[in-house]
Amino acid sequence: MRAGILLLVVALAACSNEPTEEERQAAVAEVKANRTPAPEKLELGAIRYREIEQHDLYGAGCSFAPEGGGLSAVALAMAETVHFLRGTELMTLAADKGSAELPYLARRKYDGTEYSMTLDLDEAEGEQVGEEVSDFPATLTIRDAADQIVYRKDGIAQCGA
Repeated sequence: MRAGILLLVVALAACSNEPTEEERQAAVAEVKANRTPAPEKLELGAIRYREIEQHDLYGAGCSFAPEGGGLSAVALAMAETVHFLRGTELMTLAADKGSAELPYLARRKYDGTEYSMTLDLDEAEGEQVGEEVSDFPATLTIRDAADQIVYRKDGIAQCGA
């Protein structure tokens, strides 16, 4: 009989709705570990001739200038890499060779450890503006390591050699 009562007490304790302090701490730790921080708002700096010369950013590809931002490019997409300025720091991402090839060897996607980038062109609406240069309506999207959008702008991608 005593064993039956003891078993009943243990069973009732196990069915209690109140979690133990250890269970509470484990649940709080799990929530904290899985929390995704709010995405940063990434502002891209204009890539001027000074940066192009300093970092040897010459070659075929597409430069992106956002609407309302003047003619200055904020991203240079090339065959192997894409470059943009985060403040004064030049960020470089590697081309995703499995993504679509854009005019002049640029790629649609680029990846890095902190960011990934997608350059979407409307190739049907492209307009030739020079002997080896065409402008395309475009959208540039940059995501952080948590896959959150930190930059998305419409503008013009100028592609050429």
